[in-house]
Amino acid sequence: MDHSDSEQSGERPARIDALRGDFVWGVSTSSFQIEGATRIDGRGPSVWDTDGARGILEGKDTGDVACDHYHRYGEDIALMQRLGVQAYRFSVAWPRVLPQGRGAANEAGLAFYDRLIDGLLEAGIEPWLCLYHWDLPQALDAQGGWTNRDSVGWFSDYASLVGQRYGDRVRRFATFNEPAIFTLFGYGFGHGNREDTTIEEFHRGIHHINLSHGAAVAVLRAAVRGASLGSIHNVQPCRPSAPEDGDGARWADTYWNRAYPDPQCLGRYPDLLAPAMERILRQGDMEQIRQKLDWFGLNHYSPNYVRNDAAARFRFNFGDRPPGIPGTPMGWPIEPDGFRESLHRVAKDYGLPVYVTENGFGGHDREDESGAVADPARIAYLKAYIEAMNRAAAEGADIRGYFVWSLLDNFEWDTGYEARFGLVHIDYATCARKPKASFDWYRRVIRAPLVIWGGVGRFRPLRKSVSRACPAASGLPSALPMHAASTVDGERRRQEKSWRVRVPNRKRDGEGGWLPAVRKAIAGISGTDGLPMPDHRAVSISFIT
Repeated sequence: MDHSDSEQSGERPARIDALRGDFVWGVSTSSFQIEGATRIDGRGPSVWDTDGARGILEGKDTGDVACDHYHRYGEDIALMQRLGVQAYRFSVAWPRVLPQGRGAANEAGLAFYDRLIDGLLEAGIEPWLCLYHWDLPQALDAQGGWTNRDSVGWFSDYASLVGQRYGDRVRRFATFNEPAIFTLFGYGFGHGNREDTTIEEFHRGIHHINLSHGAAVAVLRAAVRGASLGSIHNVQPCRPSAPEDGDGARWADTYWNRAYPDPQCLGRYPDLLAPAMERILRQGDMEQIRQKLDWFGLNHYSPNYVRNDAAARFRFNFGDRPPGIPGTPMGWPIEPDGFRESLHRVAKDYGLPVYVTENGFGGHDREDESGAVADPARIAYLKAYIEAMNRAAAEGADIRGYFVWSLLDNFEWDTGYEARFGLVHIDYATCARKPKASFDWYRRVIRAPLVIWGGVGRFRPLRKSVSRACPAASGLPSALPMHAASTVDGERRRQEKSWRVRVPNRKRDGEGGWLPAVRKAIAGISGTDGLPMPDHRAVSISFIT
């Protein structure tokens, strides 16, 4: 069922007038959560296969089939093309290409990502490749995993293999996805295969992952001409549940938000963690960790509310969100302003362009009697968070892209298949795909036309008289949605057509004045009063009087 009539029910696109002309819209997934095919074509087991076999996940679920993306990737590319995204962020499964984590490569596994990347490029979608999204080869975990300093060499070799194989077609690479999350929950809070890890071993794991990041950046720079490299961190404000919980909030911020980006981007560990890390550091380590990065990947869903816990390993634990703050069905607080706060924080602290590489809403979506999947709560969440991002951009944060988590409902780690984050509903019995209402809503956001006011991203009038007539030109785009261009062969190319629009030399908001004339011109171009463009093109308007 097509939900393109969703506007009639009041579901309007988000306001995105402050975003850049070359803003990137995308979707994200990860290998273990969607691929399935865990026992074919030479793939080795990961730590998540081991957890599934142990029956310790919600519903005793496993990733054995997941969304069967391994066999249905072509169908998923077609969905992305229909959605209109310019970029797709995915991860390579380390045990699929190196079954033992090191040593002999698996050609069948490597060939799968060849097919995926080639299919994306053919569809005009830029591949953004993440090296590691939590699926550590079980063979390496048996040797200590990230607590073993040898992991730096293992990861460097893996990064070299991936860069050399795909670097002729892929330019955007991320080293790690959310290292704070997989270490805190995999080692720190008593979950995962290494729940007996000591705090000293945990700190070693942090340091070895940071070293691995630096080593991977170095080998990718050498292997991939024109590489654009970043790392992805889940940055969430850590707030005290009560006034007396300030110490817990500071410790949570240290481990959750700063333990990885501070050394990677600033070359130092945060103050609370530095004394413990000094016992681990070797000469030259910080120089290896701090490599030049091109962008910062920000994942964000909600703030964390925490409380002091002197008996806890990390001196904090999770607390209750204050009354009056809404939550998702998973219990995560909904606070768009926390997203805006995080965007400003990372842009200011690390001085890198920011791409939002994950943001989304987990619910329990079901097909209705007609077979449609309505998800108004997801639409409301995405609209509020995209508009918070727009405000941050208007206030000066350098934000260059946004990727929804996720394209598909998928395997959600410890919670199995109960929580659904996808724009596309998955029937797990058949793996049939069905776009939800949010899919069509996001498509309308993406396809809203970019209006280039006489130049990319800012107003450049043809005549001074026009400038005098419209001194507040920056206010004009706020009335109109914006959009960027498509991707061809991995490079951004603007599909642009120009119109010369005659407008009266009057006040922009007066009767018969500037803004009504612009609205009329856009309506004539798109046929939609400035809403979705029929052919996904950009608009360049020059004003004459």
